[in-house]
Amino acid sequence: MGSTKKTTVPFNGTAEQEQALRSMINEHKDQNGALMPILQKAQDIYGYLPIEVQSMISEQTGVPMEKIYGVATFYSQFSLYPKGKYKISVCLGTACYVKGSGDIQKKLMEKLGIAEGECTPDGKFSLEPCRCIGACGLAPVITINDDVYGKLVVSDIDDILAKYAD
Repeated sequence: MGSTKKTTVPFNGTAEQEQALRSMINEHKDQNGALMPILQKAQDIYGYLPIEVQSMISEQTGVPMEKIYGVATFYSQFSLYPKGKYKISVCLGTACYVKGSGDIQKKLMEKLGIAEGECTPDGKFSLEPCRCIGACGLAPVITINDDVYGKLVVSDIDDILAKYAD
């Protein structure tokens, strides 16, 4: 196993975000089953659920950090790490994988200096695997936000990433 430490952009929540979070928690904290809606709205506010946000939720609701972390890591809708300006998804479904998407993913991790689920320190790119995007005829496929790239080979990656240099 490799390192489990995720590289990430530093937390930089604003006072407005914190105020929105605290006010939303106050509205919901006394309701049964409030943790899920609180986490969903917190992720809407921040874009992800960093430890700092989880701590605020725990402190204000009295729900232990272990429970908050457990829920946040159990449900795939939640992310503990920020998403980049450009969200790269590598299809690892059967058709794409057989045609080399594992090598594409490895090249992206090497070029960006991040592992799957991580975001580059500048906040520009994040990398996520996905299981199937329904474009098996174009295998292997990646998406970058709403752009789809198919029939890829490893040598295509440099040119594709260059399109997002701004």
